[in-house]
Amino acid sequence: MDDYRLIADRIAAEIADGRLRPGQQLPTQRAFARGRGIANSTAGRVYRELARRGLTVGEVGRGTFVRAGRAPDGTRVALAEPAAAPVDLELNYPTVPGQAELLAGALAPLLRPDALGEALRPVGAAGTGAARRAFAGLVSAGSWEVAAEDLLFAGNGRQAIAGALSALVPPGQRLGVEELTYPVVKAAAERLGIVLVPLAMDEYGLLPDAVAAAHRAGPLRAVYIQPRLQNPLGASLPQERVVALVALLRRLDLPVVEDAVWSFLRPESVPLAALAPERTVLVDSLSKRLAPGLTTGFAVVPATLRERVAGALRSGGWTPGGFALEAAVRWIGDGTLATVEAAKRADATARQLLAREVLAGQRLRSDPCSYYLWWELPTGRRAETFVAEAARAGISVTPAVAFAVDPRRSPSAVRVGLASPPLPVLARALETLAGIAAGAGDGERRTADR
Repeated sequence: MDDYRLIADRIAAEIADGRLRPGQQLPTQRAFARGRGIANSTAGRVYRELARRGLTVGEVGRGTFVRAGRAPDGTRVALAEPAAAPVDLELNYPTVPGQAELLAGALAPLLRPDALGEALRPVGAAGTGAARRAFAGLVSAGSWEVAAEDLLFAGNGRQAIAGALSALVPPGQRLGVEELTYPVVKAAAERLGIVLVPLAMDEYGLLPDAVAAAHRAGPLRAVYIQPRLQNPLGASLPQERVVALVALLRRLDLPVVEDAVWSFLRPESVPLAALAPERTVLVDSLSKRLAPGLTTGFAVVPATLRERVAGALRSGGWTPGGFALEAAVRWIGDGTLATVEAAKRADATARQLLAREVLAGQRLRSDPCSYYLWWELPTGRRAETFVAEAARAGISVTPAVAFAVDPRRSPSAVRVGLASPPLPVLARALETLAGIAAGAGDGERRTADR
């Protein structure tokens, strides 16, 4: 009997070489099992594996479809790697003009043999003293002053999240998350054996009452939240709701993982960690702040949780690279990071203005400072057919199901990333998407004809 992973590999190969096209519907699991001569249960595992690799999407009552912007062979993440489509509006890679020149200038002293030799030495989750001091200054905001000893480091932001979740939530236990959340959290929870509990949201973000209700239904071990520029909605919690949420978390004695990876675009907003430092693990990385290849992740961890999180990072093999850490210290210290961040804030605002102009009249949700927007499609449009039509036009976008904790409650919507293409290319792509949204997709037309 073939292992279900081998069968999934064969289907992945058919997707990769074009024999199965984006938007194409797969057979029912029962029909697939009959055609392959395998058990129905094995077919179910194959379909779940394809979805876990980001190659398919499914909706109850509609079936399973090949996903646009698919991941290359062997990639097992909830979102695809850089898409094959010419215009990538799926993943966000913000860069600004002159960025490489700025970064290069700070690296010159680091390339001396003595400095380079020191930078190439291995480092642990605690990093170096210079890194802890530099990153503590970077994260501190207003009256919230982060102590250097509270900093821990990972190879990237995803690893920092995984380390925090692994430390706080034992396998089989429940983690409360926003009902639409960062897909990597879904993948990390699956690998760690953590049960995700979707928490209701409104236009501003997480509802504290939803946390209380979920905890009553079955004790939560922690909550993961993006209170500022939530991905995918772009919402930010009002200050009064942050205060109410902090009071609730204290009453329930729940720790919280605060994802702050996009918060540099709204530096004036106060992190949740500033109000509840004793129970909050704040995670961030340099991939959005500086460049996608600079993936150093970091976390601000209270003393009571520090050894648990550090141990999780060590045991997971998620500790940082010394060279990247030393380079980051220099970029923070000489002002390069602050310059790039300011340029990206201006760039994100310009892209949002462009998107709002081109997509005027569409149901959009986002923040004026965000690098992405949430697009609720016109009535009658299904996300999977919209994504497939966009892919045929050479544009990749992300369907709502990638973010939905409960895929049965996935809205007919897509997330559009604005950061990657040049502005003229972005404008043309958005115009194309607006045209697709205005028409009826193939699937909708066939339904109407019947």
